[in-house]
Amino acid sequence: MRVFLRVAELGSFSAVAQQMAVARSVVTRQVAALEAHLGTKLIARSTRRLALTSAGADYLEKCRVILNLVDAAESGAAAERHVPRGPIRMSAPLSFGKRYLSTHVLDFARRFPEVSLDVDYVDRRSNLIEEGIDLAIRITPRLAPGDVARRISSSQMVVAASPDYLRTHGEPSHPRELIHHECLAYTTTVNPHNWAFLIDGRPQNFAVRTRLQSNNGDALVEAAVAGFGLTYTPEFMAADALADGRLRQTLAGFAIAELGIYAVLPSNRHVPHRVRVLMDFLAERLGPEPPWKRRLVSS
Repeated sequence: MRVFLRVAELGSFSAVAQQMAVARSVVTRQVAALEAHLGTKLIARSTRRLALTSAGADYLEKCRVILNLVDAAESGAAAERHVPRGPIRMSAPLSFGKRYLSTHVLDFARRFPEVSLDVDYVDRRSNLIEEGIDLAIRITPRLAPGDVARRISSSQMVVAASPDYLRTHGEPSHPRELIHHECLAYTTTVNPHNWAFLIDGRPQNFAVRTRLQSNNGDALVEAAVAGFGLTYTPEFMAADALADGRLRQTLAGFAIAELGIYAVLPSNRHVPHRVRVLMDFLAERLGPEPPWKRRLVSS
C-alpha cells in the first residue's frame, strides 16, 4: 500500500525504486501483486507516463486515510512510551544548515538513538511530497499558500560592508543612495537587483547596481569582507563578521522585513511523533533568542 502511494505521488516506478534503494523490478512486482490481490488495475502504464485508473484514484484516497491512521496510531504508542523512533528525512538551506543546524542535528541523534536521520543540505526549494521529505527548514519573509509550517525562529536582514569599503566609498544615508554603490546580489531571490526596506511602515523596493552576484550567501559575505561592496544578507549569515569587525552594518535606521525560519511539513500526511519531537528540539535551540543574536550581543 505504501509503495503504491509513493508511485502514485511520484508518477514513476524508477523514482520510487531510487528512494527505496531497490531495483525497479521490486517496485513493479509489489504494485502488480497489489493489483492481483484487489482484482483490478490501479495504474495504467504507457511508454511515456503512468496514470491512475478510476479505481486507482479511489483506492489512493482510501490509502492515504488508512496510512495516516496507522502513522497516528504508531506515533501515539511511541509518544506514550516517550521514545521517538524511526526515520526522519529532512532538508535545510546549505549555509544555514552548516552554521547553525548540523550541531543540533547531531545532538538530537545522540539524545534519541532510535531515530535515524537523513539530512539534505541544499539551497533549492525541495518538493516534500515528491522527494519523501518529512521536514524542511525554510527561511522566508512569507510562506507559500498551503504550506503547513511551524515558526521556530527568525532573523533580521542587514546591509553591511567592510570598514575599508565604507571609508573609500562613503556610507549611504538612505536606501535610494544604494544605486550609487557597488552591491552584491543574491541570485536565488525573486528580484536580486531590488532591495526591500520598510519606509513609513510600508515595503518599498530600491534598485541596486551589481558587479558581483552569487547564489551562495557565504560567498557574498566573503566578498563584502574583501571590500567588493555592500551585502544585503540575513543577520545569521553575517553575525561572525559583524561581531569581529570585518563587516559594519549600515542603513541600520531603516527597517527591513524580518525573515521567518520555519519547519515546513508535507501537507498530505500525519506528522509522526518523532518529527514533532525534532521540531520542538530545534525550536528550543534556535529561538526565541537565536545564537546569532547572542553572538552579536556578546561582542
